[in-house]
Amino acid sequence: MRAAAIALAILSAGVSSPFSAPPAQAQTASAEKVKVDKATIDAALKSMVADGRAAGTSALIWQDGREVYFGAAGMADREAKRPMRRDTIAQIYSMTKPVTGVALMQLWEAGKFRLDDPVAKYLPEYATMRVYAGKDAAGKPRTVAAERPITIRDILRHTAGFAYGAGPTPAHDAYVAAEPLALTIPLAEASRRLAGVPLLFQPGTQWEYSIAVDVQAALVEKLSGQPFAAYVRTHIFEPLRMTDTAWRQPDAKLPRFATMNVKSDGKLVQQDGAEAQKLNFHDNALTPGGFGLASTLDDYQRFARMLLNKGELGGARILKPSTVRLMATDQLDPSITERAWLPGKGAVGFGFDFAVRKAPPQTVQENRGAVGEFFWDGAASTLFWVDPANKLTAVFFVQTMPYDGTLHRDFRAAVYGADYKGPAGD
Repeated sequence: MRAAAIALAILSAGVSSPFSAPPAQAQTASAEKVKVDKATIDAALKSMVADGRAAGTSALIWQDGREVYFGAAGMADREAKRPMRRDTIAQIYSMTKPVTGVALMQLWEAGKFRLDDPVAKYLPEYATMRVYAGKDAAGKPRTVAAERPITIRDILRHTAGFAYGAGPTPAHDAYVAAEPLALTIPLAEASRRLAGVPLLFQPGTQWEYSIAVDVQAALVEKLSGQPFAAYVRTHIFEPLRMTDTAWRQPDAKLPRFATMNVKSDGKLVQQDGAEAQKLNFHDNALTPGGFGLASTLDDYQRFARMLLNKGELGGARILKPSTVRLMATDQLDPSITERAWLPGKGAVGFGFDFAVRKAPPQTVQENRGAVGEFFWDGAASTLFWVDPANKLTAVFFVQTMPYDGTLHRDFRAAVYGADYKGPAGD
């Protein structure tokens, strides 16, 4: 898969049909805690396979400090007749982003930067950013100087103004031409290329999902003095015993990979198994902050449980409780009304590399969940969330492209119940 194709796949994560949520209604749900029902979730996973939306599905849920659900349905590799298993390794695409955010916030805790520092203080290529400002009378693109610097807070909450692939403006065209996510270049070069691309809007004025998390990764390298993958391995994966999570997996693990399935003419088409190795970043210089990790249910669940436990798991302190709380708090000012497709995720704001639920579900179509939960997903339709109100974490794996939000809706409905609106009083 070419780098451009990978970037387009990343963009598809979250492009569900947006809807405008009405004002929050009074909470009427019962205060009773969620009770996970295995039979209901099993049936939901099997239905996703039976109706052709997924080749294979799996899920792992923890609640109150113990495992309350594991289930799988269908095939990790239909051609090889290899079932979806607990140790299946899946491409998680943008579920890489929260890992990168945790790495950067560790360096914040260490005093390496302030959240409102200009990114250019550490990556000087961003010192003189230009912003696309339409076309002149002759039809040529115009740019103006950025009114303020891009801050580290901006790149954590997607308000920097960066693009993330092809789009309707000349700024998008410049992004595509620059190829900042080419797999043949290191993160430092990716950052330099991006800095030459005009911004889509003035920093801090809009929310737009972007390449900003790859800038976070470049910052981790600069501030830590370590290659990004090495930093994440030694400061997150090894302490959490996430032994099957990496950008570059050993060849011996490739038989455990789930194959990718792409919907074409209404049917899922299994991709060539060789693509797994390409997506696994063998022989590629780029270690992206925004995508590229492959993981297992158990590994990613350990990451989610660490977040639920306020930054600690099994004696390993990854973040301070106050830092987790900061990351899981909505960082978008009310004045930021242009939010692209984010409203399609529900009644949410955005923290640092997580969507954050701010109100109970507003419509019957909206995903079920509790106020205060934080979550993200991936281009291949994977999903995880952390629900402090119910002391619950969930990880859902599937390898379906393009992104299919109906899978998340059905999985959440199976976990919470189709009418769930959260604990009373939220």
